[in-house]
Amino acid sequence: MTAIDLRQCRSLLFLPASNPRAIEKARALAADMVILDLEDAVKAEDKASAREAAIAATAEGFGERVKAVRVNALDTPWFGEDVVALRRCAVDYVVLAKTENAKQAHDASWLIGKPVLAMVETARGVLDAAAIAPATKGLIAGTNDLAASLRIPPERGRRGLVYALQRIVLAARAANVAAFDGVYNRLEADDGLAEQCEEGRRYGFDGKSVIHPSQIETVNRIFSPSEAELEAARRLIEAAGGGAERHEGRMIEAMHVDQARALVERAGR
Repeated sequence: MTAIDLRQCRSLLFLPASNPRAIEKARALAADMVILDLEDAVKAEDKASAREAAIAATAEGFGERVKAVRVNALDTPWFGEDVVALRRCAVDYVVLAKTENAKQAHDASWLIGKPVLAMVETARGVLDAAAIAPATKGLIAGTNDLAASLRIPPERGRRGLVYALQRIVLAARAANVAAFDGVYNRLEADDGLAEQCEEGRRYGFDGKSVIHPSQIETVNRIFSPSEAELEAARRLIEAAGGGAERHEGRMIEAMHVDQARALVERAGR
């Protein structure tokens, strides 16, 4: 398995496992994690061939990138076949669609023999996120399905998801696992993507799902410490003398020094 703290992953690139051109292109992209999708991105008649393609692609590998496969939800007719296929797949993680309780995450990991990243994309999943998180290595917000399940009009954007997104981050942090924001639906790397990344980082997410190569650079940049942040962190570390003290017009203590060191360490990784 790829040796990496998942909380260092910034960009999670979802690709249809049925698209060989996209898979080949992904090997040269700067995404931190590649997720081959067997679920929504694959038509019913292509599920079997997509499984075989995922096995072949993960066997070849994606360099230093983390490898994952998203399986179909447990209540679908394809989950059992996904389980059998993924047992012989050289994948680092399994992404479980529409996870709604800890038992589903635990059972999927046990059946497949791989650690699970849980998609939280229903009202029940959000309410049970604190119980789900300890059975996983991370939570991924499935914002499109979640908005639909909450009956939020598409034109309202993410405003109706604030509580749900923060609850996902809280659950992940309480369990000491990674938390990833959902996708940005437009394919362009426009101002809207940057704004959504900034918002997700403010909520506390480690990174963000992406659906197009053009989005990767923006996501990586915004979910990485900026030079200004790093310089401020280094100044704080240098100035800290222990205990509560004044620094650049504000009060700092050991907690702030620890935060600064963590930021510098994240940038180094």
